[in-house]
Formats: sequence, structure tokens, C-alpha cells
Amino acid sequence: MRNIKDICEQYLKGRYELLIVDIYQQPELAQREQLIGAPTLIKRSPGLVRRLVGDLSDRPRVLKALGIISPLENSGAGDA
Repeated sequence: MRNIKDICEQYLKGRYELLIVDIYQQPELAQREQLIGAPTLIKRSPGLVRRLVGDLSDRPRVLKALGIISPLENSGAGDA
């Protein structure tokens, strides 16, 4: 949770809404959202809905899933 909060504050300050759900306390919401694993990050907008399931501590993977960095920036393709 700390990692995703830090990412939101650093890259999306004032432009995000983060809802953290305990699937054990709100199983109906987990079912409605069709959560298949935990943790699950769901990005609703802008653009297409994206879901990231699993380790949210892998910062480059989370940034890529949120569309904050492009796959080319993450790959190191321009490195010498």
C-alpha cells in the first residue's frame, strides 16, 4: 500500500482517487470487481481499464501498468 500511495503522490498528485478495500471485510465488493488475486490494482481512467495483480513493490512494473512510463523507457533500450 505504501508503494502505490508514494507513486500516486509523486506522479499523480491531486489527480487520483485511491480506494483500498479489505477483501475479507468487503467480499461483495471483491466479487463485484471480479478480483482473482490480491493485491489487485485497478486503474479506471484515463484510457482503458487496467488491472495489475500481485507484487505492487515492483515500481517500474506499477508505473508501466498505470501508463506513467512507456515500455521503452522501462526496457533500457536506449542504454549504451
